[in-house]
Amino acid sequence: MREALRLARQAAESGEVPVGSVIVKDGRILGRAGNQVESLRDATAHAEMISLTQAAEALDDWRLEGTTVYVTLEPCAMCAGAMVLSRVGKIVFGADDPIAGACGSVFNIVGEKRLNHRIPIVRGVLANECGEILKEFFRTRRRR
Repeated sequence: MREALRLARQAAESGEVPVGSVIVKDGRILGRAGNQVESLRDATAHAEMISLTQAAEALDDWRLEGTTVYVTLEPCAMCAGAMVLSRVGKIVFGADDPIAGACGSVFNIVGEKRLNHRIPIVRGVLANECGEILKEFFRTRRRR
């Protein structure tokens, strides 16, 4: 999660919403990214989506079974759906997202019984640090 926080800080310095994502399997980092929505001008360039692509490339397989995604903010519906489709093994996230969270806060895509894969989650890891970086980013943005 510390690496995900570092990536979130980098994203903030680039004017992106500060979210970082790291994907690990067997102690090896397969993918890592911060948000790049603004820089790539792409609504799908969330940290999780980019790190999923990197992990699939590293494994030479779209199935990411046995991986753990560490992300600073609860994934949105798009990212949670992509993780389900990718067969991610576990999601560990920091701050809850009461506006768009899809791992239990607003939706529970990763636990939806009608889908063919469900993902266990661990929430609240370094939640204060993960939440504070987001709060500070939006405080600064509102001041401008």
